[in-house]
Amino acid sequence: MPSDTPTHASPAGPAFDLVTADRPLRAVVVGAGFIGGQWAPELLAHPDTELVGWVDVAEDLARDAAAELGLDGLPVSSSLTAVLDGEEPDFIVNCTVPRAHHDVTVTALKRGVSVLSEKPMSVTLEEARSMVGAADEARRLFAVNQNRRFMPTLVAFRRTVAELGPLGLLTSEFYMPYRGRPFLDELEHPLLQDMAIHLFDAARALSGADPVSVYCESFRPAWTWYPGACSATAIFEMTGGLRYTFTGSWSAPGGATSWTGSWRAAGSHGTARWDGNGEPTAEAVQGHVVRPPAPHADPFPGRSRFAGLAEGLEEFVTGLRSGRAPQGECHDNIRSLAMVTAALESVRTGTRVPILA
Repeated sequence: MPSDTPTHASPAGPAFDLVTADRPLRAVVVGAGFIGGQWAPELLAHPDTELVGWVDVAEDLARDAAAELGLDGLPVSSSLTAVLDGEEPDFIVNCTVPRAHHDVTVTALKRGVSVLSEKPMSVTLEEARSMVGAADEARRLFAVNQNRRFMPTLVAFRRTVAELGPLGLLTSEFYMPYRGRPFLDELEHPLLQDMAIHLFDAARALSGADPVSVYCESFRPAWTWYPGACSATAIFEMTGGLRYTFTGSWSAPGGATSWTGSWRAAGSHGTARWDGNGEPTAEAVQGHVVRPPAPHADPFPGRSRFAGLAEGLEEFVTGLRSGRAPQGECHDNIRSLAMVTAALESVRTGTRVPILA
């Protein structure tokens, strides 16, 4: 049965050193694109963090982003190592493009700096394993912020799913007629390589199960505007015998789902549904009751913000202070990335592929 508590790294896993100094945690944003511009205000608003630097390969972008927030004196640079050595941060927020995640993260970890990263952890599983190894060697916290885990309605659905008893089936659909990010045109499998990890990670969070194997097909409908295979269907075997099925497309010709997809879970006590936006619904079998989730409130009312960043930052800061691993701690999050890389391997080989994080 899935737990109401989100998945965390095992307490027996490799430990990371705490920050015990009686001062705010010093943070550097790496990457001055859209998402970097969303993380900086969160660092300024959190009572236990201090923004001490901003890095981007285009230094002017970092300088302009800092100026927009009234931070004209903030140290900015195109050199990550210069800011790490000069400002001695406790952690960085890695907001770079995915292909840069490995080098940026490992550079910080090797200098004894913890890392909170945007998804995905890396482009390949081999890179991810080396990043986890670097975190272990440095005894530093490395986590990936999967912001959708903090959606109040996803949390409500997780609590509803926990009432269903042992799960047998979990399904998600993602259909979006999306244009506008040119880099997607450069990907061979844009749905799997970019978006799918959000739903794969959500499946782990909702079920409390981990992936065992996958069979996946990625394909390109003749009428799509994408050069690559923008549609996919995958069947995952999960621990406990659960089957999780995913189907979706970046170029659906109507009837779009939410950005979180639409979901159905079936367990021994009943079935629950969620459209990815509103509150979940459930129907119990005779003799059982599926309790509705407790009402939820915005923990950060009155603030215009990008969903899930403040919550992810709070978990990360709490981890650095207490030792409690956040949901996206690297030893756990690599399993979500492994679902993506195994699905891509299944597409390439046409076979069912075991998933070994």
